[in-house]
Amino acid sequence: MTTYEITGSRPTGRRPARRKPFLGKGWRKATLVVHIVAAGSWIGIDVIVAVLVLTGWFGTDVTLRSLAYQALATFVVWPMFTAGLVCLVTGLVLGVGTTWGLLRYWWVAVKLVLTIVLCTLILVLLQPGMADVAAYGQELLAGDPDPARVSRMFFPPAVSLSTLSLATALAVVKPWGRIRSRRTTQGGRR
Repeated sequence: MTTYEITGSRPTGRRPARRKPFLGKGWRKATLVVHIVAAGSWIGIDVIVAVLVLTGWFGTDVTLRSLAYQALATFVVWPMFTAGLVCLVTGLVLGVGTTWGLLRYWWVAVKLVLTIVLCTLILVLLQPGMADVAAYGQELLAGDPDPARVSRMFFPPAVSLSTLSLATALAVVKPWGRIRSRRTTQGGRR
């Protein structure tokens, strides 16, 4: 049985109508700019985290090392989480409001998962450890530091910068195509 026999209308040879995005061109561009600025800020904050961690580890001046750890504990988590949250929200708006969709293309879905995982890691793993980082900074000045407090501080900037670089590459390259194909075969199956 053909499509004509089932529906009563002749095939036109045209593609099915695409979903019309609800974001207008101006709003889409504005949201995209905010998304890119937030992602850039997030990457910048991660670079600052890496500099502070490396300064704390390899600095020659104890006072400078102490300040690096105290600055890390005091100023990093909430700006990083805010940038991540803005990335997540603007990404959701762009996914829902444009023809890209949230779960239409693999690269969009992977970026969404990566952003959710990183935001969760900030709150679950990074933020609770900041009290130990601040305490280690104080212990450095007192001359009795416990290096175990900051032994894992290499991982947050390394993991986050690698993941954000991957997300940026996915946004540029847009690999893997659609999650599901909308094309139908003659039998009407996908």
